[in-house]
Amino acid sequence: MDSEPFRDKPTLTGERVVLRPFGVDDVPIMAEILADPELLRLTGSVHSSDETGEPDDRLRQWYGTRQDHADRLDLALVDRAHDRLVGEVVLNELDPDNDSCNIRILIGPQGRDRGLGTEAMRLMVDHAFSSTDLYRLELGVFAFNPRAVRVYEKVGFVVEGTRRAAFRFDDQRIDDVMMSIIRPEWVAAVDDGA
Repeated sequence: MDSEPFRDKPTLTGERVVLRPFGVDDVPIMAEILADPELLRLTGSVHSSDETGEPDDRLRQWYGTRQDHADRLDLALVDRAHDRLVGEVVLNELDPDNDSCNIRILIGPQGRDRGLGTEAMRLMVDHAFSSTDLYRLELGVFAFNPRAVRVYEKVGFVVEGTRRAAFRFDDQRIDDVMMSIIRPEWVAAVDDGA
């Protein structure tokens, strides 16, 4: 497998969302999204209700360099109905020796509960399997996020196991549910018209 399968940074368009490369103008919007307490908790970015997100200067540096990495793909998730950036979808942690990588998504408050996450995940999974030699996509989702588990299952991800008590939040231990989809499952879903 190519060790840099994400050199090209595409724009992927669905009925409700557009996934596109990040621009410098996206930084203030992502800073606002990443300040959402629920998002911080669901993504494991903080370990207590009292913590806050990253300062703007670190975000500016982070999003300003996303296009420089050929071993990962970070795309802005835009709600087409409102032409508004609402989150991101990312392919990262590439393992070229095993043809696999991690996938993750985050959606701010203005993009939730409208099916945008399901469509965005389908677009990114389709792109990963149709434009690279990847065989496996995997993710972890905290057990206190059943909404995300449902989205991943709709897209075709299967629960593989649980990392018990893997995350601590407000002095509680939270399980990390491990899920994956492999190329033959995606091919079967595409053939079935899913």
